[in-house]
Amino acid sequence: METDEIKQIRIQKLNSLRSMGIDPYGGRVTGVEPVGDVLAGFAEEKPAFTAGRIMAMRDHGKVFFLDLMDQTGRMQLFFKEAILGEQWAVFKLLDIGDIISAEGKLFTTKMGQQSLRVEKFAVLAKSLMCLPEKWHGLKDVDIRYRQRYVDMIANPEVRDVFIKRSRIVSCIRNFLDGRRFLEVETPMLQTMAGGARGRPFQSKHNAYNMDVFLRIAPELYLKRLLVGGLDRVYEINRNFRNEGVSTRHNPEFTMLELYQAYGDMQDMMDITETLISSLAKEITGDYKVKFKEYVIDFTTPWKRVSFAGLIKEKFDINPDDSAEIMLEKVKIKRPGYYKLDRLTKSAIMKIVEEVLDEDATMDPVFFTDYFTFLCPLAKTDPKNLALSKRFEFFIAGMEVGNAYSELNDPQEQRERLLEDLHDDTETGLRCIDEDFVRALEYGMPPAGGLGIGIDRLVMLLTNSPSIRDVILFPLMKPVEQQLGDNEE
Repeated sequence: METDEIKQIRIQKLNSLRSMGIDPYGGRVTGVEPVGDVLAGFAEEKPAFTAGRIMAMRDHGKVFFLDLMDQTGRMQLFFKEAILGEQWAVFKLLDIGDIISAEGKLFTTKMGQQSLRVEKFAVLAKSLMCLPEKWHGLKDVDIRYRQRYVDMIANPEVRDVFIKRSRIVSCIRNFLDGRRFLEVETPMLQTMAGGARGRPFQSKHNAYNMDVFLRIAPELYLKRLLVGGLDRVYEINRNFRNEGVSTRHNPEFTMLELYQAYGDMQDMMDITETLISSLAKEITGDYKVKFKEYVIDFTTPWKRVSFAGLIKEKFDINPDDSAEIMLEKVKIKRPGYYKLDRLTKSAIMKIVEEVLDEDATMDPVFFTDYFTFLCPLAKTDPKNLALSKRFEFFIAGMEVGNAYSELNDPQEQRERLLEDLHDDTETGLRCIDEDFVRALEYGMPPAGGLGIGIDRLVMLLTNSPSIRDVILFPLMKPVEQQLGDNEE
């Protein structure tokens, strides 16, 4: 039967309910017990009152068995004409997908199935659309992302991913709150794109007649709070970058950023190991977690690898080499870079990604000793000014986090920002945040700063291969535009 035909039949049932004086989109219901709680407290002939969506119907003449599902679980309902009496006519108008409340007594069927013998029920939402029978069988996975609401109804495991995501974020908050960090909020709408490299989304504020940008990163605002006397702050923030889309990238994404006064990179490394290993244990029950065809071991301590050492080993590049010398060395190992006239920071970052991808293991690894010119907001290593006090950590070949011993010298910071600005060939939209430099001039305590990608972390802890699998409503092309692209 075609979808439109099914919808028309359901609309007829909807109208029949209304003609019987029944509101097919009922209002407030009090005293409802979640399905999971009903089953957990199951006892023969115990009264129960629950609600949820009908997921299956089995017809045995004057007896029906229905499967009812809510966020907490799924259970069987038993409907019998002799028990329902006048409500039997209403029951015959129900369909899979309808949301109902049901009241009765618990019992166990001859097949050993814990069930609810329904004595009365109410229609709370009449479904006009037919649920897919085999949602996993759809070839166009984009539909699952576009219609996440249906995906979650049909696939409890998808819903479980987002329940776990909520737990992960709650655990992060509890972890940091327990260490006297203060959760704060900083602007998502900013007058300049700063705090990280990346192409921003640009807009216009009409009342002020000025250009504004969606936040690339909250870093510079959070550091202002250190200046203001908030010694431990964090934000679970939404960032926006007008760049490519992949299984690891979404233009809107969630980050944890935290800053600890009187700390440094080593403190951030300790926090990272402790936080993420404890999350793995809490969410999965083990420090060894399955991801795709691998098993990731989150047991601490994690491996440490020198990025500068890898660059030296693979390209014979030293951090104090001139750009021309670096370029010649890159050409030898990566001939594809021969078209470059000079080696920019962007080009170096491409090499960084290649090297880390090649050498990253499935287990967590810290990469340290980054070149100073790649890290304008980090302190330099006093033993080697060409290297910065920064680390990135990779898990399963993905960059998940980044940390600094934060630069708090305002004069050096201005110089480093000018150098970075001169090297910006990506957007042409960036400029120095003079107010941030001014804030440093008032004095910012030495501090450690850490950023962790929440979406990628959730991917790892829920065995989700794509970032779209852990974002409820990822950005998608309009269907009409996608069809046009396909036609081309």
